[in-house]
Amino acid sequence: MKQVLIHDPTLRDGQHAVRHRLGVTALRRYAEAADAARIPVVEVGHGNGLGASSLQVGQAAVSDDEMLSTVREALRNSRMGVFMLPGWGTSEDLRRAIAHGVDVVRIGVHATETSLAERHLGFLRDAGAEGHCVLMMSHMATPAELAEQAARAVGYGAQAVGIMDSAGHFLPADVTARIGAIVEAVDGLPVIFHGHNNLGMAVANSVAAADAGALILDGCARGFGAGAGNTQLEVLAPVLERSGYATGIDLYALLDAADLAERELMPAPPVTASMSIVSGLAGVFSGFKHRVVELSAAAGVDPRDVFFELGRRQAIAGQEDLIVDVVTELSGRGTRV
Repeated sequence: MKQVLIHDPTLRDGQHAVRHRLGVTALRRYAEAADAARIPVVEVGHGNGLGASSLQVGQAAVSDDEMLSTVREALRNSRMGVFMLPGWGTSEDLRRAIAHGVDVVRIGVHATETSLAERHLGFLRDAGAEGHCVLMMSHMATPAELAEQAARAVGYGAQAVGIMDSAGHFLPADVTARIGAIVEAVDGLPVIFHGHNNLGMAVANSVAAADAGALILDGCARGFGAGAGNTQLEVLAPVLERSGYATGIDLYALLDAADLAERELMPAPPVTASMSIVSGLAGVFSGFKHRVVELSAAAGVDPRDVFFELGRRQAIAGQEDLIVDVVTELSGRGTRV
């Protein structure tokens, strides 16, 4: 069987769904369960990564240092991963993560802005740490553009590169084209795919990524994540096995970990609700949902119109102020866009 590596960001990406409030006990309990399931990489942190705990995007219940030390102690078999967005995290955050024994560091950048990762990928290379680069909001770039950006990241020192379907916008054919182009461009380096489930396609898209040559696939327990959530890990792993891909994960222990996650990490598993579907169709980051709904209700505007207008303007994470502009304009116009 062909091998794929599963990367589990439940304790990082899942934080978006609970406003980054996972505590030490929850972190430890899930990390132990994931380790027992032999999940290869367990990622931990604030939802926006190292250094991101703030009033602007949400304050974490636990410091980066405490999250890292808690999960590191719980992992005996699995490797520990972290995520960082340049501008939120710094080289000093990376240095502390390495001191805590992190095994894999992912640097996330917008799909067309790989140059923002150059400094941090270089730092990781010089420090002897395993550094990856993931291109976010990847539906905003063509396969050729993504391939060019991925090759550039390899030049900066990335040891794996890939894409995040941050808005859950892709269909399998979209994934096949993009992953295939990247695989061809990076000459044997592992390629990553991270799916979101806005259109209910996350597992299918992940299998399409594997078929196109991706070697690292992401999934979260019960799909834990913002909006409609991420690829559901306990579904992805057995589907991959049935499709001819070996994951090395213990199925029963994985199902136990997912049950624990539902009981102890989340108020309820994510669902593909109306606003999540619209954000996926519009190609807008799922994390905008609460703010869009809140501001639209106050202004008497249909939030679906807001999402589609944000999509036309190619809004990305970090541009939350644009929601206010769009709601204001639509409320003044008094008609649907």
